[in-house]
Amino acid sequence: MIKTIIAFLSSLKLTIALLIIIAAASVLGTVIPQQYGAVESFRTLSPELRDLFDSLQLFDLYHSIWFIILMSLLSANLIACSLKRFPGSWKLFKKIPSLDTDKPFQNLPPERIVTVEGKPHGIIGKLEPLLLKRYKRVRKRDTERGAVFYGEKGAYSRFGVYITHASVLVVIAGAIVGSLLGFDAYVNLPDGESTNAVRLIRQNGIKQLGFTVRCDRFSISYYDNGMPKEYRSQLSFLKDNTVIFQGPLLVNHPITIDGIRFYQASYGSIPGDEVYLTIRKGDGETVSRTARAEDPFSLNDKDARVEVVRIEENFMSMGPAVLLEITSPGGSTSFWVFKYIEKIMDRFPGILEKVPKFNPGLFRPYLFGLDRIESRYYTGLQISRDPGVYTVAAGSFFVILGFFITFFSAHRRLWIRVDEQGENSRISISATSNKDPVGLKREVEHLMKHISSLRE
Repeated sequence: MIKTIIAFLSSLKLTIALLIIIAAASVLGTVIPQQYGAVESFRTLSPELRDLFDSLQLFDLYHSIWFIILMSLLSANLIACSLKRFPGSWKLFKKIPSLDTDKPFQNLPPERIVTVEGKPHGIIGKLEPLLLKRYKRVRKRDTERGAVFYGEKGAYSRFGVYITHASVLVVIAGAIVGSLLGFDAYVNLPDGESTNAVRLIRQNGIKQLGFTVRCDRFSISYYDNGMPKEYRSQLSFLKDNTVIFQGPLLVNHPITIDGIRFYQASYGSIPGDEVYLTIRKGDGETVSRTARAEDPFSLNDKDARVEVVRIEENFMSMGPAVLLEITSPGGSTSFWVFKYIEKIMDRFPGILEKVPKFNPGLFRPYLFGLDRIESRYYTGLQISRDPGVYTVAAGSFFVILGFFITFFSAHRRLWIRVDEQGENSRISISATSNKDPVGLKREVEHLMKHISSLRE
């Protein structure tokens, strides 16, 4: 049973199947919008199909359980393949062939045999430093008629594939760590306000940061055509009421605090806490009045106090409105004051009778109007933490290194035999390589030129 499982996990067919499935899943992850707002972007789909996509976690594919299982299976496959083949590679790496055999020199082509002037003793003395300069683990065995040399280089190339396998495992581990322990969040922070919590995107919850971020000032500049040119947030980060960092946040220039990265993502405006009202008593003059939320003011009647209880930028899709509460000896009265009350009355005839709280003259004899609401900017911050990012970066570097070793290096082994042939020396060269036969041929030809020029 165990052998069957190991054989399955180390199967090349499993590797190919997993890579095809992961590639297909990645295509889906590219076509289907992911994470925050993904479901809303597919409003054209039927509710049943949207529910199916959501249940299959296709809107958050790269964090889905089944995608993590696929990556875990690929990891197990890489480990099983490596463990199965590594002993053979290690044996070839450590093996040094015997120099007591004539097998490497059998059936040599004529171009691999050269005759040079001089006795073997002198030729061997010049050939040995040449080989030591070009090859590793050079060995020599003297014979009755000369000597036999063995040298090799690039033996480490046999481990390039294992470096790649290990690096892919590191990348997968870093991605899983980032998926499980990291988070993506956002927060809209009005000018002058601060927070120590943000809203998670995937988990749809609240995340405590462990420190406070404050928007000291938001500014925006425009091109002549009115398009935004640059917007920036001047942020302060505080721990225990002490500023630990302060600086500007711009698009494509994130700030990292305690491993949490802040991006300038968006901006917008929200109602401020100051409103501009118009007040008319009976047939008298209309006067303007500035009021702040939860900051009561008195009417001309000393016993009547007005408080702005609520401010809405677009109340019930009918435009800006404020909720006023007036306290007088006769009791308490609350009603809404709309900026576009005339348009609302034209659109909904009789609305003031049906909904008295929409009547701006409910507290007689006063008639209230809303001129405008002070607005202020907020900065939209995107926040992310990925504890596996450096692991992924390191793994990616070693993946590239493994590819270079695998595809641009070769384990080349060389045998040279020097035999006495009268007053000359006969030199035979045999060479093998685990890859790149063209490169091996060029190297042997280059070496032959040097050997042909040797003299005693």
